[in-house]
Amino acid sequence: MSWLVFAFCGPVLWAISVHLDKYLVERFFKDSNVAVLLVFTASVGLLLLPFIWFYEPGVTAPGAAGIAVIMLSGILYMGAMLFYLRALQTEEASVVAPFFQASPLFGYGLAYLVLGETLSGRQIAGGMLIVAGALFVSLRLGSSGGSHAPKGGRFKARLALLMLACGFALAVSALIFKIFAIRAEFWTTTFWMFVGEAIFGAGLLSVRAYRAQFFTLLRTNTAALLSINASNELINLGGGLGNRYALLFAPLSIVQAIGSTTTLFVFLFGVLLSVALPRLGRETLSGRDLVRKGFAAVLVAAGVALITR
Repeated sequence: MSWLVFAFCGPVLWAISVHLDKYLVERFFKDSNVAVLLVFTASVGLLLLPFIWFYEPGVTAPGAAGIAVIMLSGILYMGAMLFYLRALQTEEASVVAPFFQASPLFGYGLAYLVLGETLSGRQIAGGMLIVAGALFVSLRLGSSGGSHAPKGGRFKARLALLMLACGFALAVSALIFKIFAIRAEFWTTTFWMFVGEAIFGAGLLSVRAYRAQFFTLLRTNTAALLSINASNELINLGGGLGNRYALLFAPLSIVQAIGSTTTLFVFLFGVLLSVALPRLGRETLSGRDLVRKGFAAVLVAAGVALITR
């Protein structure tokens, strides 16, 4: 059961991070490219490298080829986040979120082909319930949204391509991490993954426009941006580490299915914000929406009960 706690650290902390991301984007990144956000993500991992090196002296154990592959995992993770942020530029979060459910499907296929992981019928049923609950809470039912409700019927190819690429990149990144974290050591693998993320961030800074936006934001909003964004990145980091640690003890597809419940927690925290801090919360509190979110929570709980039975 301990791995389940770590697995749920991911979606719970990521959901908190999503709300902080919304605040950061609205206050600081309206006129900046969203890729600049990833420079801050890379910076947090870079700052942790000396500490991991000091407490984990055997970080070179995987060898040159292994290190290169682990760094690729970090680059893939950052690439997935860039695809996600690009999708958010033109679509609402509630439209983008359901596409994250593709990641457990990619994860199941990759884990079966590469690791030989198989799931029992009960685990498959539990995983499907978890994904169904996360997907159900993401869907807009009815047409109560008025003139702002999305108009269905049009296939959004750009959105689908971006988010399917995001899901696949996340699944491959998680697969690589699991392989090396089991063979080598968790913190050793984490170290070189952070190096890969730092390389991605350095690549973004090598682009003149991104570099100018990054330093302009730091110069004009130093204290507020660093304090809020640093807290956000630490929360996001905690979620990522918990989720990756769970990979050592549970099938890849199950951990990713639990990770897909981020959408559910985003809505739950949004409801709490809407009640406690109406100026910050934006979730609707209609009876139908609350029933829908409650039913989704029941589906997720049933799924968790099945896979941990």
